[in-house]
Amino acid sequence: MTVRTDLLALTPRTLASLANKGLVKRAEKDLTAGSGPLVTVTADGTVRGHFPDGTETALPPGRSLDTTDCACAATGVCRHRIGLVLAYQRDTGAGADAGVDGDGVENAGQGDGSASGAEGAAAAVGAPTPVGTLTPASKPAPATSPAPAPAPAPAPATSPAPALAQAPPNTPTVWSPAEFDDDALAAALGRPALVAARRTRDRGYVARLHRPTPDDPEPRVELPTCTVRFPVPHELGYALTDASAALRGEVVALAVWAFRAADEARTGQAHADAPPVTEVSVGGRTETTERADDALRTALALADDLLLEGVQQAGPVFAGSLARARESLTAASLHWPAGAVAELREQIDAYAARGTHYEAERFAVLLAELHARHRAAAHDPVGVLGTKEAPETPLRRVRLVALGCRIGGTAADRSAETYFAHAEAGIALVLRKRWDLTEGQSPTGHELSARRLLGSPLRSLATANVVSEHTSRAADRTVAISRGRIAATSVTPLGSAWRDLPGSLLIRDTAAHLRAAGERSPRLIRPRVAADSVRVVEVAAVESIGYDPAAQRLEAVVLDPAGNEVLVSAAYNPLCPGGLDALAAALGAEDEGQGQVYCISGMLHRAHGRIVLDPLAVLTSQGVTVPDLAPGTGDTTLATSTPRRSDPITTALTSALTALAQAAHQGLRHLTAPTRTHLTESTTTLQRTGLHTAAHLVRTLNTTLQNEGATAAVSAWVDAQIHLTTSLELHAEGAEETTRLPSTDAAQVAPG
Repeated sequence: MTVRTDLLALTPRTLASLANKGLVKRAEKDLTAGSGPLVTVTADGTVRGHFPDGTETALPPGRSLDTTDCACAATGVCRHRIGLVLAYQRDTGAGADAGVDGDGVENAGQGDGSASGAEGAAAAVGAPTPVGTLTPASKPAPATSPAPAPAPAPAPATSPAPALAQAPPNTPTVWSPAEFDDDALAAALGRPALVAARRTRDRGYVARLHRPTPDDPEPRVELPTCTVRFPVPHELGYALTDASAALRGEVVALAVWAFRAADEARTGQAHADAPPVTEVSVGGRTETTERADDALRTALALADDLLLEGVQQAGPVFAGSLARARESLTAASLHWPAGAVAELREQIDAYAARGTHYEAERFAVLLAELHARHRAAAHDPVGVLGTKEAPETPLRRVRLVALGCRIGGTAADRSAETYFAHAEAGIALVLRKRWDLTEGQSPTGHELSARRLLGSPLRSLATANVVSEHTSRAADRTVAISRGRIAATSVTPLGSAWRDLPGSLLIRDTAAHLRAAGERSPRLIRPRVAADSVRVVEVAAVESIGYDPAAQRLEAVVLDPAGNEVLVSAAYNPLCPGGLDALAAALGAEDEGQGQVYCISGMLHRAHGRIVLDPLAVLTSQGVTVPDLAPGTGDTTLATSTPRRSDPITTALTSALTALAQAAHQGLRHLTAPTRTHLTESTTTLQRTGLHTAAHLVRTLNTTLQNEGATAAVSAWVDAQIHLTTSLELHAEGAEETTRLPSTDAAQVAPG
């Protein structure tokens, strides 16, 4: 007989994504109560079901659930289609023993005695007898009793069954969506969707591919504005995406082409040998258009003017010029340079307002970023300059899990960035809100927590589950949510949703996660994506907590379940005076007998050879603590920690970058004597540390300034800033933590 492996591969979680968890739970209850369908299978593999209410449903092979036949009045995937899938799985002995809990996450089943997972599928594939039936009157027996319809016996261990039976239960099917050619895409998705996708491919786009692993067996692709996953091996019709229904065909085709491009780049290598995470640029022109080139050169000219004159000379007129440059870059679809220009203007505005948001080091990095993107554009224009994707893509009904909030602002405004986990897509998103302040206003993070967003106080939204039908996602992973009509957006308490997140968001082995991220481009030319490093880390133990008064930073060492040390490091935020006190109290809850620390959300990365987490929120047995929204004045006495000494390479690079930032801040035409001295001393320190190339670049800058003047020194400053910034980044991510490192080794750790 024909065994429908596509139906056997549909888990309750996948079914909930195709419809919703309510329909899946109802279908499960009907099946448990004996109200399921009478199942038959025709010779061509069509699975038919007759329900007690008289409804007839048919699931022909080669068609997705939403295009199959059902006599009920529902327009999409209905409970009858889902019920027939579950009944077929149970009758073949492959019914999943995982149900769907209140959050749409798989959990233990009803104990109906059916086979589960790959074992049940293996039995079905090797079954010599026709599929059984489940009569409406029959009810599942207890777990200790045989199932009402006996499943075929699985093949003996010495005679492995074909196909699914050959793989161990925890081994994912090794396959690639690249196997679908354009004819298959046109047949499954339609010609109009393929034509629209080709237009996007001609413009070019960047995608991040996730291949099947034991922890995450579904291949998926992160596109600039949505995510596509393939839950059923070798079946295109079941592809899932968070994009709206009108865009589904187009984005599925783009995802398949992304896998195809990655596989073509690995010609001759097996899928099993491919890295689990890969970034790939697809399509696009090899050269920028004249309009785009003009827009980028205009932005570079403005950056050079800033470098020559310094931020102190930049007034409102110059800020307006930057605004026009950003608009031109956006119109030319150069999204990443446009983002750098927008942030550059924010830095100028912050300096003019004497705001704490201004940082000379960040100002210098932004100037270098524009030049770095221009230089690297010839190698990868799509990835370096940004794509021509729509600024925003509407999403279908989505469920977001809040991960905390970060408060910022200047003397004239306040901002809140609320982070969310999009479990279905396996990524984090950020919702941004800004408030202008009137004279005399200076609200703290705690005071802002009472302001309402989406009809709820910010403190509730930052610790909530949000389900919305009015959501759009931008290429930089910012999200816009509107309330829309009544009940279109709901905000409910978070509960234990963090602990039910998928493995791509809930990290139990931080070292393995950072290794799996693979090699990436330097930050100067990387896509400007918000929340890219935001994750939830499960905590096995809190080792220590201490405050460094010199750095105004709270640091705690925690262990993840794999035994890796994670440094939780939070800097004091003057807009949130009670933040560090609240964080220390939450992390120390277990020692104080006030509960257990379960998870910490934040930005996960490596720094100076250590795994570091910049925290957003802490989940304990008492609930969720968001430090930036916590009350208090910061007057709690905290235990001090021993300051950690930097290694010589970090010290030398940081000092030299500070000198370069001072030069950019003052302007190359207006350098003071102390800044020139700092540049000279930095050259000596870099040389002694073994960073000879870095020392040469800074020395060249000094020589050019003295002999040829400021204008000629612009290129030398850019060369030095790019080299030192990238060297420090590579060293911080890869160096072992040490306070003693021979100079001969230093040059190997941080090329220079």
